[in-house]
Amino acid sequence: MASGTEKAVGSEKTRIVLLALAAGQFLMALDSSVMNVSIATVAEDVGTTVTGVQGAITAYTLVMAMFMIPGGKVGALIGRKRAFMIGCVIYGCGSLTTALAPNLTVLLIGWSFLEGIGAALILPAIVALVAGNFATERRPAAYGLVAAAGAVAIAVGPLIGGVATTYFSWRWVFAGEVLVVLGILVLARRIADAPVGARPRIDLVGAALSAVGLGVFVYGLLRSDEWGWFQPKPDAPSWLGISLVVWLMLAGLLLVWLFLRWESRMVKRRKEPLVDPAMLENKQLTGGLTMFFFQYLVQMGVFFVVPLYLSVALGLSALETGARLLPLSVTLLAAAVLIPRFRPDVSPRRVVRLGVLALLAGAVVLLGALDVDAGAEIVAIPMLLIGLGMGALASQLGSVTVSAVPEAESAEVGGVQNSVTNLGASVGTALAGSILIAAMTTSFLTSVEENPAIPSEVKSQATVELESGVPFLSDAQLKSALDEAETSEEMTQAALDANEDARIDGLRAAVAVLAFAALLAMFFTSRIPKIQPGSMQ
Repeated sequence: MASGTEKAVGSEKTRIVLLALAAGQFLMALDSSVMNVSIATVAEDVGTTVTGVQGAITAYTLVMAMFMIPGGKVGALIGRKRAFMIGCVIYGCGSLTTALAPNLTVLLIGWSFLEGIGAALILPAIVALVAGNFATERRPAAYGLVAAAGAVAIAVGPLIGGVATTYFSWRWVFAGEVLVVLGILVLARRIADAPVGARPRIDLVGAALSAVGLGVFVYGLLRSDEWGWFQPKPDAPSWLGISLVVWLMLAGLLLVWLFLRWESRMVKRRKEPLVDPAMLENKQLTGGLTMFFFQYLVQMGVFFVVPLYLSVALGLSALETGARLLPLSVTLLAAAVLIPRFRPDVSPRRVVRLGVLALLAGAVVLLGALDVDAGAEIVAIPMLLIGLGMGALASQLGSVTVSAVPEAESAEVGGVQNSVTNLGASVGTALAGSILIAAMTTSFLTSVEENPAIPSEVKSQATVELESGVPFLSDAQLKSALDEAETSEEMTQAALDANEDARIDGLRAAVAVLAFAALLAMFFTSRIPKIQPGSMQ
């Protein structure tokens, strides 16, 4: 009887622990998708532009990418449970700050910085706490359920954001996150701390090199729409006649190279590195990490571009935009949950390849369907395909990376994996936004230049003023601005037509880049194993 009671209590405790860890994973993933349907509303509310909100979204994932690996080491230093709970407190403070943000600066502090730092402590700790709280035979299921929680967040995020923005305010999403954090902290008291060996000394030089290198690279990418890729735009910073974007990206790559060299030196001196470079020689691990990078690059690029098309180009409400993304949510969840359940022994490489093909097919179908006269219905099939691809990848990649190294290194892999996924998310959002603005600017100025109804002096003025970048505006926003400028009816109509065509051209260019990224990913699928990790001898 006592044994049965103890077993029941143990089972209840593991459910509570799993709920706490899954809720943490859910919250981290939610912030990456919940506001994409409300970009235009958030921009207007805090007095900024679509590009400004794009910067906040990118900065959030960038901060996570920069500090994820050091965050994992902090957990090893102070204890995984303590790192998890401290991260939750910091994240909750960030959510509260964001909910009350009156302008873009405060939004960046709360959303991008504080929440990003909190996530950098939480996510690596989750990997180690699963290992420390579940028996070996139960860990695959636990990891799977935690990963599924992240997939659920990505799937339902747009709908949550749409409902909140339409009926209440986008600020209620972040206020709700504070309540979720409080609930997690209550549940987390039942978590047993993950065992740690010798307390490591944090490699401060390596942490600085990796964080600054990644930060400088993605910052340069983010500024490309304003400064120009190679040829500097008017009044944009440059060096030797080349846009500062190029130099920032090169500097970032150089710092990452120096980081890897420094880590190798630490190993030779028998000191503990931030990341053991030997891990990067593991074919299975690097294959999984590469696919994670491409998955999140395409995923976050799509979550940036498609909501812009629906909410700005077509004028749908946040709720209608979220509803149009629902097909992606359905197929993502179906693939992520059902593939492991019904085909547990399927070849990971085959599933990953089919997933990448689904991403590519979805992007190509969307690219062909985008047109000035197209409606919201064109996104249905692309969303089904892209969701299927994302779910297929999510069902395999976590197991591939964690099983590639000994169990003792699982937390370190967790830090690297989360760093790579957030780097991919940052690059995807920044790249999609940059290409969109650049293509839209070129298209808009070409339309203005070729329109005989627009006087030559107006064309010259437009070229000078808009060469640095055309804002992504709805027809209503542009018409309001033109009315304030008291332009003629003929010129107003010409500008509206040019804006409509330019928006579609920009969206097509961004989707084309995402399709190319999916195609490029196919070349790296050979590094994914053919046999399920649990079946390997």
